[in-house]
Amino acid sequence: QVQLVESGGGLVQAGGSLRLSCAASGSIFSVNAMGWYRQPPGKQRELVASITSGDTTNYADSVKGRFTISRDNAENTVYLQMNSLKPEDTAVYLCNARKVIGGRTIGYWGQGTQVTVSS
Repeated sequence: QVQLVESGGGLVQAGGSLRLSCAASGSIFSVNAMGWYRQPPGKQRELVASITSGDTTNYADSVKGRFTISRDNAENTVYLQMNSLKPEDTAVYLCNARKVIGGRTIGYWGQGTQVTVSS
């Protein structure tokens, strides 16, 4: 099992910045990738950014150039630096950890943290 705890959400004005943190614990030795997803009110969950164990990153087109995902292996923590925030970035942001074992993908989720961007 992998436990994920997010922090850093809050209320910010458009154009502002926030940094989200996701602290991982438990059976993390075989985690292949971690990522941030978001779920706006009344909409489906979508991938925001991900980072693999080899530090390959991937971003949704809507956040490229504004958000940066990074990891601190010593602290078992993944960060999402969000700059130039827009009202449409308002959502619950959830941390995800993925393991691929024997061809089977196993995903773990945090409880989520609310990000609200006011116009």
